[in-house]
Amino acid sequence: MIILVMNAGSSSLKYQLYNMENESVLAVGRVERIGMDASILVHEPAGKQEVNEVSEILDHNTAVRKLIDMLIHKEHGVLASMKEINAVGHRVVHGGESFKQSTLVTDDVKKEIRRLFDLAPLHNPPAMMGIAAVEYNLPEVPQVVVFDTAFHQSMPQESFLYAIPMVLYRRHKIRRYGFHGTSHDYVSKHAAAKLGMPLEELKLVTCHIGNGASCAAILNGKSFDTSMGLTPLEGLMMGTRSGDLDPAIVPFTMNKEELTLNEVNSMLNKHSGLQAISGIGSDMREIVEAMDEGDKQAKLAFDMYTYRLRKYIGAYAAGMNGLDAVVFTAGVGENSAAVRKAVCENLTFLGIELDEARNAIHSKEARYITTDDSRVKALVVPTNEELLIARDTYQLTKDER
Repeated sequence: MIILVMNAGSSSLKYQLYNMENESVLAVGRVERIGMDASILVHEPAGKQEVNEVSEILDHNTAVRKLIDMLIHKEHGVLASMKEINAVGHRVVHGGESFKQSTLVTDDVKKEIRRLFDLAPLHNPPAMMGIAAVEYNLPEVPQVVVFDTAFHQSMPQESFLYAIPMVLYRRHKIRRYGFHGTSHDYVSKHAAAKLGMPLEELKLVTCHIGNGASCAAILNGKSFDTSMGLTPLEGLMMGTRSGDLDPAIVPFTMNKEELTLNEVNSMLNKHSGLQAISGIGSDMREIVEAMDEGDKQAKLAFDMYTYRLRKYIGAYAAGMNGLDAVVFTAGVGENSAAVRKAVCENLTFLGIELDEARNAIHSKEARYITTDDSRVKALVVPTNEELLIARDTYQLTKDER
């Protein structure tokens, strides 16, 4: 069974094509600058040379048509015809309280995703454009939507409610939703397999740390709490996002600096975090390099970042009344030995004993970074959100073939 996985942005479209017989990746690609006359299509077919094509791609319909043409191209393609595509899976950021799991696309599902536009105005509308584009180009192919928020719908009320008037929750559904759910779900399952224990018996903290970052407390296989909230702004310090702060800072800053709502929102989402404190940028590799060369602001940014991560891990261990393992994933989590070291070396009270040699290893495989006798394990588990989307899509459509 051939599954096409898509992640649509407002001006971009990423895709992977899977053969689910062995879960192999047949092709990876992306379309950038959609809506411009110099759009870019990058196509990487397995076992063949990468293709880069610049052309006019004015909308998502055309982008999907272009990627299908590339998939069936005589020279660069990996399929004989578009009829070989059995199903399409989409990443959708926000499912609100309506979607607790992945689901087949229907008219009612599309209507509900549109209703949730207010909760994710930057992400859900492009996802709907991707769904519509597939309907236009592959009208007979079933589609599945996989939500970033769905995994966290198991959180109890004490975790997801804010201490604000309940009328705001009842009227507007203002609550903690959490994000990166697909990644937290994927790595928790693989961590359990590596630990050789049933996921349903484990207490895990999964740390998805990249330019965007979130932690999740996973109790007995279900999300118990997570650091991102109503939006992806809350929680950990990130590349350009502030993470947690005193809410009173917003009106205070707006008044003092005469900022509009859009300007302060942009400040907190695009001009804060590592970038703001370091003065260098949002890339952890650059921060660590500058820190090692004696840059004090880079060191401060690094220390703030790792301290906040430790705080969340400790809080979640307390919330679950115990901890079996900490899991690092995503760009920073998988690749920054310095971040992992700074976090783990200051969590020895929990029973984490870092093995520096293991921590220094770069690998694409799940691995321990703690000693054999460490009471609480720390692992690096590379995430693969696209594969989880492909698996969910396969499970929901395999009987429709």
